[in-house]
Amino acid sequence: MKKTGILNRDIARILATLGHTDHIVIADCGLPIPSGVECIDLSLRKGFPSFTDVLEEVLEDMEVEAMIAAEEVKDQNHIYTAIESKGIPTYFLPHQDLKVETAKAKAVIRTGEVTPFANVILRAGVLF
Repeated sequence: MKKTGILNRDIARILATLGHTDHIVIADCGLPIPSGVECIDLSLRKGFPSFTDVLEEVLEDMEVEAMIAAEEVKDQNHIYTAIESKGIPTYFLPHQDLKVETAKAKAVIRTGEVTPFANVILRAGVLF
């Protein structure tokens, strides 16, 4: 049995298979999941688990060189603050464009978050 890091087998598997510049998405419970993109659904009820809790855990286990979020998230203070506080270069695009970009992701991790625009694309970095 795994002792540290993410215990969810599907998330651990996806993270282990990422290469440089591959994308995963951490999403609120309303983001449409494109056909063909794996969805790892963690949602249990409205608000749980939260976007910020899942983001924190994934960032502990994943090398991220950049994040992409919707422009509209800037109006949602606690989500925007959570994203910006990580010190990772972050790019913003309109929410409609972000939804299109999710089709390029290896997986979407769906949270129970109910705050609008609580979605981020994580671009994998390298350790060297």
